[in-house]
Amino acid sequence: MSNERSGFSSRLGFVLATAGSAVGLGNIWRFPYLAAKYGGGTFLLIYLILTLTFGFSLMITEVALGRKAGTSAIRAFGHFSKKHTFIGYLTTIIPFIIFPYYCVIGGWVTKYALLSIQGGIHNAASDTFFTGFISKSAEPMICVLVFLIATTVVVAGGVKGGVERVSTIMMPVLIVLLIGVSLFCITRPGAMAGVVYYLKPNLKGFSPTTILAALGQLFYSMSLAMGIMITFGSYMPKKADLEKSVTQVEIFDTGVAFLAGLMIVPAVFAFSNGDSSMLAKGPSLMFVMLPKVFDSMAFSGVIAAVFFILVLLAALTSSISLLETLVAVLMDKFHMKRGTACITMFIIALLLAVPSSLGFGAWSNITILGFDFLDFFDFISNSVLMPIAAAFGIDMIHLGVVVALAVTIGASTPPVGVCLFVLSTVTGEPLENVIAGTKTFYLPIFIALLLVTFCPPLVTWLPNLLLGA
Repeated sequence: MSNERSGFSSRLGFVLATAGSAVGLGNIWRFPYLAAKYGGGTFLLIYLILTLTFGFSLMITEVALGRKAGTSAIRAFGHFSKKHTFIGYLTTIIPFIIFPYYCVIGGWVTKYALLSIQGGIHNAASDTFFTGFISKSAEPMICVLVFLIATTVVVAGGVKGGVERVSTIMMPVLIVLLIGVSLFCITRPGAMAGVVYYLKPNLKGFSPTTILAALGQLFYSMSLAMGIMITFGSYMPKKADLEKSVTQVEIFDTGVAFLAGLMIVPAVFAFSNGDSSMLAKGPSLMFVMLPKVFDSMAFSGVIAAVFFILVLLAALTSSISLLETLVAVLMDKFHMKRGTACITMFIIALLLAVPSSLGFGAWSNITILGFDFLDFFDFISNSVLMPIAAAFGIDMIHLGVVVALAVTIGASTPPVGVCLFVLSTVTGEPLENVIAGTKTFYLPIFIALLLVTFCPPLVTWLPNLLLGA
C-alpha cells in the first residue's frame, strides 16, 4: 500500500466529505422529479422509510468495511479473504464508468453557471439554446475540461488538504444557498400550490413502481454500491462514532434532496400555472425548463446565478468523491503516488468523456441500438428491466418482492455477502467461522425464495386487495 495514504482529520471532515459525495445532481433534479411523479408526500414517506432502514444498513456496512480494511474498495474484500478480491474489482467498475459521463454533465452545469454569472440567463431560456450548445463540438468539451481540471486539482491536494478542506467549505455554502433559494421560490405567487402538491400524499400516484423508483433513487443519491463509501470509510478516524457519523451523512443527503424539491416544484408550478407535467422533463428540467422559470422571476439574474452555482457545487462534491475512489484504487493496487494517479485518471476520464460529449455534435451520426452514447447509458440503467417485465406480463409487485428477497439473500450468503464481512468484523470471528455458523439458514431462505417466486399469490394478494387490483 502507498505510504501517501492518509485520512480525514476529524469526524466532521468525514461527515462533510461523505455528505458531499452523496449530495449531487441526483438530489437537485432527479429527486424533485420523482417525488412529483409518484405522489408527492407518498414518495417522500417511502423514500424516508427506505433511507432509515435499507439505506442506513447498506451505508454503515460499506463504511465499516472500509474502516476495518483501511484500504480502497478494490482490496477491502480481499482483506478478509483473498478469494473474495474479485468483488472489489466489480465494485470499482461502477465509478470508472460513471465518472467520465458525470464530467460531461458537470461541464454543462459549468457552462450555465458561468453564463448566469455573466447575466445571460435570458439567452439560456430560449428553446434552442441547450440543444444548440450540446450539438457543438469544441465548447462542450472545453467545459468538460474545466470541470475535470477543477475536480483533479482538489483530489491531487490529498484527503486532508484537498477533499476534506474543499468539502468543509462547499457543503455549508451549498446548504445556505439552497435554503435561501428555496425560501425565495416558495414565496412566489402561485408557488404554494406546488408546495402542497409536493408535500401532500397522493395515493392515486402510488404503485409498485413508486417503491422501485424510491429504491433506485436511494442508490443513486447515497452513492451506494460504488466503492465510494468503502473508500471514505478507510479514511475515517478509528475513534469516530460510526453510527452517529452515518446518521449525519444521511440527514445531510435527505435534507438537501427535500430542500431541492421545495425549490424546484413550487417554482415550476408558479411558472406553469400548476401544470405538473412540466416537472417530467428529466435532465432537461435543469437546462431547459428552469432557465425559463428563473427568467420569468424578479431578480432573475441573481437567482439563476445562485442556483447554478449551487448545482455546480453539488456536481463538484460528487465528482471529487468519484475521482478520489478511483485514485485510491490506483494508489493501493499499483502503488502509484497521488499525483501520478490523478494525472492517469485525468487522461482516462477525458478520453472516455469524448464519445458522450461529441455524441450530440460531431459524432451524432454514431449510435448504439439507435441511441447516442449518453442516452444509451440512461437506457440501460432505467429503461430495460421494467419494460421487459411488463411485456411478459409480470406482476410488478411480485417482481419487486422477488428482487428484494434475492438481493437480501445475496447480502447474507457467500461469496459476496457483505453482511458476513460485517458480522466477522463486529464479532472478531474469522469469516470462515461466520459462514459455518450461518449456513444452516441457507436452505430455509432459498426455499422461501422459491415459494415466493413460483407462488405469486403469497405476496400479491394483500397489495392487490388494498390497491383494488
